Amino acid sequence: MHLDLASLRSVRAFASAFLREEPHLHLLINNAGVSAGGTTEDGFSLAFQVNHLGHFLLTELLLERLRSCAPSRVVIVASSAHRAARLRLGALGSPSPGPLGAFQDYCDSKLANVLHARELAARLRGTGVTCYAAHPGGCCGSDVKQYVYGGWAWAWWCITDTQRISLEIMTLQPRCEDVETAEGVALTVTGVAQVKIMTEKELLAVACEQFLGKNVQDVKNVVLQTLEGHLRSILGTLTVEQIYQDRDQFAKLVREVAAPDVGRMGIEILSFTIKDVYDKVDYLSSLGKTQTAAVRRDADIGVAEAERDAGIREAQCKKEMLDVKFMADTKIAESRRAFELQKAAFSEEVNIKTAEAQLAYELQSAREQQKIRQEEIEIEVVQRKKQIDVEEKEIIRMEKELIATVKRPAEAEAYRIQQIAEGEKVKQVLLAQAEAEKIRKIGEAEAFVIEAIGMAEAERMKLKAVALQKYGEAAQLALVLDALPEIAAKVAAPLSKVDEIVILSGESNTTVSEVNRLLAEIPASVRAITGVDLTKIPLIQKATGAQA
Repeated sequence: MHLDLASLRSVRAFASAFLREEPHLHLLINNAGVSAGGTTEDGFSLAFQVNHLGHFLLTELLLERLRSCAPSRVVIVASSAHRAARLRLGALGSPSPGPLGAFQDYCDSKLANVLHARELAARLRGTGVTCYAAHPGGCCGSDVKQYVYGGWAWAWWCITDTQRISLEIMTLQPRCEDVETAEGVALTVTGVAQVKIMTEKELLAVACEQFLGKNVQDVKNVVLQTLEGHLRSILGTLTVEQIYQDRDQFAKLVREVAAPDVGRMGIEILSFTIKDVYDKVDYLSSLGKTQTAAVRRDADIGVAEAERDAGIREAQCKKEMLDVKFMADTKIAESRRAFELQKAAFSEEVNIKTAEAQLAYELQSAREQQKIRQEEIEIEVVQRKKQIDVEEKEIIRMEKELIATVKRPAEAEAYRIQQIAEGEKVKQVLLAQAEAEKIRKIGEAEAFVIEAIGMAEAERMKLKAVALQKYGEAAQLALVLDALPEIAAKVAAPLSKVDEIVILSGESNTTVSEVNRLLAEIPASVRAITGVDLTKIPLIQKATGAQA
């Protein structure tokens, strides 16, 4: 197959043809050392593309085949000339200027080889694919190996080959199906084993020699096959009863037999247990039928005895239960009675408190009503005082009015009115005091009011009498004259109901003479009623004289 590293198209064609024709790839060596100048058809420096870019693309195209064929290895041939490299990241792969540009491109390509090998080794760690960068001249080999665990060690960059192996515990599940025992019974046995690589120097070296470059699953497969082989061989030497009845002894035997073989691989069996044992012909279930029957018989006897004891115990428990129930019922009844008594006592106390609260409310309400009534009385007293003031002013006004019209009669009438007003004032004050004391002594207040009224009336009459005595007959006469119209009205009141008056007289008398006679009799009638002699009045004297 043709391969031209100066053409990326040729590299892709070679990789396609190789992957199509070759199913396996375990070793890939990238070796090129061109130092001539020039530019490839892809526009890169000839030395840089042939020494690095072509190998880089080829490795990436074949990387999946290397993984699938692990353990595998990639070797990139570099050079100590990488120390003189000066990678220009902005113009990576372009021809370097100057007379030594071709050599500079060679040095840059070798540094790129070293960096490619390091990065590829880091990315492929644990996949079974290892990567190395080698210097073709001046590099001496050595068979000395150093094993380090749980620490560190020096490693020369691009020179020292370092590989890792896992020391973690690995869990295996060995399984042997349909393996015939010493009696020819086919059994299926499954187990669980915990193994790990031993860290003693000699045994670790053995494990590294056996498994270095392999992943954890490969190590598990090797150890699992070894355990399953020993498990099959031991199953063929034991009977079913030995395997089934003493699983721990069986597991211990497997562990003792397999330990030397896996130990020669640097592997230690930490634990091994039998997980399950079964068969497809019900042999294991048949083993226990006799024992099962005996156990069932003993179980039936035990059940009968247990039922008998249970019946006796049940009767005892029922009796104890009834005793406890009767005691509980008695205590419940006592508690209920105490509860009812206490409830009645509480109800009585509540009713008493309620009644006291109601009485207190009514008492307080009466007190408030009393206060309200007192306020109302005070208001009425103030109103009546105002009314008295108004009346006093009215009396003064009327007094002045009477003085302005008729001096003496007006003064007498004003004095009378003033005295009456004062009596009324005293009466109103006494009434107000009686109202104020009404809640305490209603009867006494009413008696006081009546007495005050009587005294006022007596005082009024007394004052009236004094006034009449003071002003003499003229005042009396004036009063009588003032009263005559009212007397006449009262006398004539019945006559107002008469439609017609007929006067009967003799032939010698006339109507005029009869009227004069009636007028002459009026002074006598007034004197008989009032004690006042109207004949002393000049006008009356003139009228009666003319008549005579």
